[in-house]
Amino acid sequence: METAPIVNRVANSGLITLDLEEYYHPGERLVYDLKDNLFMGMILKEKDFRAFLKEHDWSQYAGKNVAITCTEDAIIPTWAYMLLTLQLQPYANTVVYGSLQDLDEKLYFDAIAHIDPADYQDKKVVVKGCSKVPVPTAAYVELTRRLAPVVQSLLFGEPCSTVPLFKRKSS
Repeated sequence: METAPIVNRVANSGLITLDLEEYYHPGERLVYDLKDNLFMGMILKEKDFRAFLKEHDWSQYAGKNVAITCTEDAIIPTWAYMLLTLQLQPYANTVVYGSLQDLDEKLYFDAIAHIDPADYQDKKVVVKGCSKVPVPTAAYVELTRRLAPVVQSLLFGEPCSTVPLFKRKSS
């Protein structure tokens, strides 16, 4: 009795796997908390803050990804965040207002913006679901938003076990 050859249906399916883990920015992530610049933990004094901005060694942020925030319940004028950004920007890879999660989302959004949707025109795309690095849900949403108009189908998971998300109707 002759056995039929094993056929790799996944390899023959024409599926393209897109792994968001490959778009993870490896740079260090940190939070700059303006609470350390508050007088008595409540007030940001403009003169003192401007003096700090001039004296502080901003080169320590070179190549890092920085989220700026204030974790104290204080009213921080918008210009303070803007001045801080101006000091960080020449050194830091990325500066965002918000949390580390906001920072990760920004890094992924920047990376996804460089994906050319035309590369996936009329293709069957599987967005890989498991990764060794944290991928924010917002990144999956952004990727879906960018690819849905061009792909033939969009799936989530692994090529051998996918969840169908979208399939363009034949015209």
